[in-house]
Amino acid sequence: MTQTAPGIMDAVVMTRGNLTVTTAPVPTPGPGEVLVKVLAAGICGSDLHCVTHGEQLLASAREAVGVDLFSMDDPVVMGHEFCGEIVQYGPQNQQTLPIGTRVACFPFLLREQVVTIGFGGPDTPGAYAEYMLLTEALLIPVPDHMPDEIVALAEPLAVALHAVNRGELGSHDVPLVIGCGPIGLAVIAILKMRGLGPIVASDFSPSRRALAKELGADIVVDPRETSPYESWHDAAAPNDPAHVGRQTLMFPEPLRPSVIFECVGVPGVIQQVLANAAACSTIVVAGLCMQPDTFTPSTAVMKEMDLKFSIAYTPDEFAQAFNHLASGELKVEPLITSRITLDDLPGAFDRLANPDHDAKIIVLPSMR
Repeated sequence: MTQTAPGIMDAVVMTRGNLTVTTAPVPTPGPGEVLVKVLAAGICGSDLHCVTHGEQLLASAREAVGVDLFSMDDPVVMGHEFCGEIVQYGPQNQQTLPIGTRVACFPFLLREQVVTIGFGGPDTPGAYAEYMLLTEALLIPVPDHMPDEIVALAEPLAVALHAVNRGELGSHDVPLVIGCGPIGLAVIAILKMRGLGPIVASDFSPSRRALAKELGADIVVDPRETSPYESWHDAAAPNDPAHVGRQTLMFPEPLRPSVIFECVGVPGVIQQVLANAAACSTIVVAGLCMQPDTFTPSTAVMKEMDLKFSIAYTPDEFAQAFNHLASGELKVEPLITSRITLDDLPGAFDRLANPDHDAKIIVLPSMR
């Protein structure tokens, strides 16, 4: 049984960095695909980068992966953090989930040429539209108790879970989170869920510092007043010699191991971390810096630092993040600071330029 979808939908289209609320034909699901009604969608930092640094983002993807995510001249319907409701099946589907089932999904369309959801045009739109296409084989049914907007957080929580996995923290490691934007806050929530800590966090914004505390950070500092590295140093004093991390002849001070999450993504921060962090630290760079940056390798060499970079997640990590949210193990409701309509979305991008206004904004496409 299928439900008839309307022929026209509202959508927010980006062209050359400009966002426009418009209408578009409802897309038609192909073999193995489903049409879903978008119930909730999150605004991601990468979406902000598409609007403000589109050319740099495209150049980075082209250089690193050899692909063009999209064309600046073509209309793009962004949005890859979402919860949807099955409306219609295309051909060659198993149809194991009834029409009307709410779903989460790994954000890719598995076509001969794979489509990254959120970087396609109106024929393969992301979640900044009333309807979108998903691959049936990737659908995850949503339990009844789980709110739509919490489902939409599965994707950014998977990004954070992957970053924490990249850090390979042991039970005695003391994490330090630099930058408490949405990803930094999500990293804090993952660390808290895993019982790691004490968690030290740093941000200039008072509202984000308050959210960091609410989501589980044990020590939260304003870097204008208190060095996060000194705060980490105080927290990392071991109670047991067996908990001391790796030392070198040049840096013999006994401290617990350090894993630092750089969640800012602006030039100069990596060098700042290298210069100020404890020797033998692991640094996970999760902030997406779109400008050229430099750091002094000899600093990292002399202090024997491990520098890792992190983006996205695996399908298993997406499913794990979703399951943690569904089970209630991962409590991230404070992340959501605003709920808006599609009409409000262009203005929300401007609001997010000010870190004191919002953390995670959820778009409700059916809300009027």
